Amino acid sequence: MATKTLSFAAALMLVMPGMSSANPPADPERARFEACGSAQRITCVVDGDTFWYAGAKIRIADINTPETSRAACPEEAALGDRAKRRLAQMLSEGPFTLEVRGRETDRYGRALRVVTRAGQSLGATLEAEGLAEHWKGRRGNWCKAAA
Repeated sequence: MATKTLSFAAALMLVMPGMSSANPPADPERARFEACGSAQRITCVVDGDTFWYAGAKIRIADINTPETSRAACPEEAALGDRAKRRLAQMLSEGPFTLEVRGRETDRYGRALRVVTRAGQSLGATLEAEGLAEHWKGRRGNWCKAAA
């Protein structure tokens, strides 16, 4: 016997008939982000794909960015710093949503989330700006090939 399931949005429409897919709920999260320092990490950006929000460490699930603390070359460190600053700027610009798509946590215990605003991935924006790559399950090489 086949089992029928409803999507979360469809289930919400059953209990909230006025809601339509044309008017999704507003992005619920909002905070001001700066680079993490040596103080307790509550709400701050670690690097271009990792940040703390309300005391939870979050790894952006759909992208990979250059390393900042263990960069393999100066180019990676510089690009990683740009990605970190840009992520802090984007997160601070307005409300956002943290979406679970797949696993909830990684092997380090970080929450895996896709960060969206108005349904658009902030990670995709970082990709389009050349500050990130789509997550392929492993780190990419951000260092220029030797001439």
